[in-house]
Amino acid sequence: MPFMTADLCDEFCGDNCTEIQVVGSCLINYGGRQRIHGEIVTLKLFEDNQLVRDQVNSDGKDAKGNGKVLVIDAGASMRRAVLGDMLAAKAAENGWNGVIINGCIRDSVEMSTMELGVKALGTHPLKTVKSGVGQTNVAVSFLGLNINAGNYIYADEDGVIVSAKPLV
Repeated sequence: MPFMTADLCDEFCGDNCTEIQVVGSCLINYGGRQRIHGEIVTLKLFEDNQLVRDQVNSDGKDAKGNGKVLVIDAGASMRRAVLGDMLAAKAAENGWNGVIINGCIRDSVEMSTMELGVKALGTHPLKTVKSGVGQTNVAVSFLGLNINAGNYIYADEDGVIVSAKPLV
């Protein structure tokens, strides 16, 4: 469904922005899709992407994505990438609409050709450990946004909006 965050702000924010949370274009787009929207699944982790792998993988019968957006609070780490081309390809294959990361990705050139929205703070070539340390579907906070699993997210070239209910 087409949307623009500027138009959503005009419609839902007005003079007193209480229905939605908004942040500007702090995140860099790396995916083949510029616009990302959908219901949120959250992960909270630090330099360990086993939970990311668990979320984007499926056996083919239970595609976990179903148009959702994976929001990863990686603690703003700029020392390791929590998403690379193989996991991004799996996310696209399994129906995820996008991945938004408070942290880094790698394999940015390959990711830019995929039918997946990916926004992150930056890139780093070093992969993470895979210990499985972290939390799934917990409240996360970064860039001034307070995000809960089950919220809805809308992101484009101008910024990111989080809402408790669908806007489009």
